[in-house]
Amino acid sequence: MKLFSELPLSPALQSNLVTHKFVQPTPVQAQAIPQQLAGHDLVITAQTGTGKTLAFVLPLLEKLMKNAAAPGVSALILTPTRELAIQIAECFSKLAAGTGIRAAVVVGGLSEQTQLQTIRKGAQVLIATPGRLSDFLARKLVKLAGVQVLVLDEADRMLDMGFLPAITKLLAVLPSARQTVFCSATLEPSVAHLIREHLKNPVRIAIGSTTKPAEEIDLHLYEVEQDRKLGLLEKMLHEERGSFLVFARTKHGADRLAKKLVRSGSKAAAIHGDRTQSQRNIALRGFQEGSYRVLVATDVAARGVHVEGIAHVINYDLPQIPEDFIHRVGRTGRAGLKGTASTFSTRSERGEIRKIERLLDMQLTRRPVPAGLEQETRAAVATPPAPRSHAAPSERAPRAHHTRRFEPSGGKRRSRKR
Repeated sequence: MKLFSELPLSPALQSNLVTHKFVQPTPVQAQAIPQQLAGHDLVITAQTGTGKTLAFVLPLLEKLMKNAAAPGVSALILTPTRELAIQIAECFSKLAAGTGIRAAVVVGGLSEQTQLQTIRKGAQVLIATPGRLSDFLARKLVKLAGVQVLVLDEADRMLDMGFLPAITKLLAVLPSARQTVFCSATLEPSVAHLIREHLKNPVRIAIGSTTKPAEEIDLHLYEVEQDRKLGLLEKMLHEERGSFLVFARTKHGADRLAKKLVRSGSKAAAIHGDRTQSQRNIALRGFQEGSYRVLVATDVAARGVHVEGIAHVINYDLPQIPEDFIHRVGRTGRAGLKGTASTFSTRSERGEIRKIERLLDMQLTRRPVPAGLEQETRAAVATPPAPRSHAAPSERAPRAHHTRRFEPSGGKRRSRKR
């Protein structure tokens, strides 16, 4: 398939593709859409920015249009974060215009009553995070017995966040006679048992390397003292053009860094799990529209940052999980465009850098730190210990599930005399 017009789709869907200027499919879309239209279960792995969302939304809509008379919820899309759920809903809305197929977003941080009203008014598709949907299911506020299509997007990330118990419970109540699609930027061994148990002879679609960033991304490393990271970032902002997505390890660290950048004259905002949904929407919209040149984000919140044309990704702090490095840098260099990803690390973090380089099977290009960078005061650079999870309380999974993480080292706490 070289053109979307070659697909056996309804006139409404073809019209929506033309309206939104979807003419030539990406490689993952060209391979996945015909297989899903044929009714096969799929396991899709492709790098971030390759068009996986449209690859599963378009055939899902076509299937539901052929079964429009079926009452209740007919399709379920599970995703790890509310930002990503909202992004998927936006793509769904564009493609579903005029089809009569409606979707409800079921996530924490948004009005529960509004979500339930949308479902009760006849939404055929749920785009949900596991935590909020499990809560609705436990309270018997939603029925999933009629689900024909299940999509697990970013399945590996959902498991990393501890959602395995919730996903297992959801899968137990879904009909066995359904089509299931696994989509992810990476496919780790931790999800292999889910594929074996819940997919039927799936078609495997792998586009490019899932353990390497896209070739269009220029990757390099600065070994820089913690108290000179801010000076290095400000120098880059002064000398380079375009938007910057900056990753901090903690929510508090993201807030502090954004405030420092604003004080130094940059238009910056922060996005993380403790911000309200309204605050997160304003920050993301401002970044998309150019009101903010810099968006400082934690890993979980950044899962919903699908913004075209991000010029530069900065790993201001290293990720807690090496695999998150791929997701971070994949926010630039999307859709064949060039991008730059810079990593700041201290001398004591050389071991963590080696883990990332082993994962990538490549070495990051070392660059010298410019001379004369301003040094922060000791109090200004103190960083609190990383929390166990960046997810907002409504998105956080039960503690019982063990997640793979490597934690920053820290000393023993001293008891304070009262």
